[in-house]
Amino acid sequence: MSFFKKLKEKITKQTETVSEKFKDGLTKTRDNFSGKVNDLVARYRKVDEDFFEELEEILIGADVGFETVMQLIDELKLEVKRKNIKDPAEVQSVISEKLVEIYEKAGKEEQSGLNIQPDGLTVILFVGVNGVGKTTTIGKLAHKFKTEGKSVLLAAGDTFRAGAIDQLEVWGERVGVDVIKQAEGSDPAAVMYDAVQAAKSRGVDILLCDTAGRLQNKVNLMKELEKVKRVIEREIPGAPHEVLLVLDATTGQNALIQTKTFKEATDVSGIVLTKLDGTAKGGIVLAIRNELNVPVKFVGLGEKMDDLQEFDSEKYVYGLFADLIEKEEIQ
Repeated sequence: MSFFKKLKEKITKQTETVSEKFKDGLTKTRDNFSGKVNDLVARYRKVDEDFFEELEEILIGADVGFETVMQLIDELKLEVKRKNIKDPAEVQSVISEKLVEIYEKAGKEEQSGLNIQPDGLTVILFVGVNGVGKTTTIGKLAHKFKTEGKSVLLAAGDTFRAGAIDQLEVWGERVGVDVIKQAEGSDPAAVMYDAVQAAKSRGVDILLCDTAGRLQNKVNLMKELEKVKRVIEREIPGAPHEVLLVLDATTGQNALIQTKTFKEATDVSGIVLTKLDGTAKGGIVLAIRNELNVPVKFVGLGEKMDDLQEFDSEKYVYGLFADLIEKEEIQ
């Protein structure tokens, strides 16, 4: 049985609606990536060095990342040789298998889900530059936790951007959770202190903390984030339990640079990749995971409240190759 068939079998045993969200959300990337792979396969009669060179260009063009592409091509060559594959069409299934392997191998020892505390308060700190969808992500995650029966509180720690506090309050009203805030321009660390005290006194399950995405310069921003993190840690040892970096998938390789910068200041524990449905270069998921050793924990696959989905490498690959998987089923 080919990897495509095994993957389809496994996916259909799980939540069908979630698989469809990955399929729909990755349409642009799939049309770009799978379309080019299809063309490549159609033009070649054998799997040779030229075939791999063109495949390399397609993968780099999909923002898979140079290091990851080199690793993937090397592993594909070994697999083709080992299985004595002559027909280029057979390579497609091997590519999908290797993509899953590479992602999962990179995070073998890590926790892919959120570090939710079984007893007591869980504090999740959100970092990221302005315009990536940080506030929207907080709102959608607040909705997710509420539907799971958890009590949630929001902290308006982005006191520097005009309208940021109001924006978070709109989400708070929409989802039905309170927002702890101070006046615009206040000290973000003071807001976090108030939020932690409020969360503890109210016996809240989850505290979601917004932070600034831009100050006068990068050094000031990172110092501010470090200070916020110190205040939270002082009040709740071991917190924040997650530091989620929110990235805009449409920025491509720039997302790698942002990850490196924020990792230095805040010990980023996971990535939320927004607007994955809006890019044709969704390979950035693999580059982040494999080259920066940070797991992608959530992906944005649309505008709806439930379109922020927990990341799953197999559903991701299914989304990339859905057309080919369904085509194989028909044959």
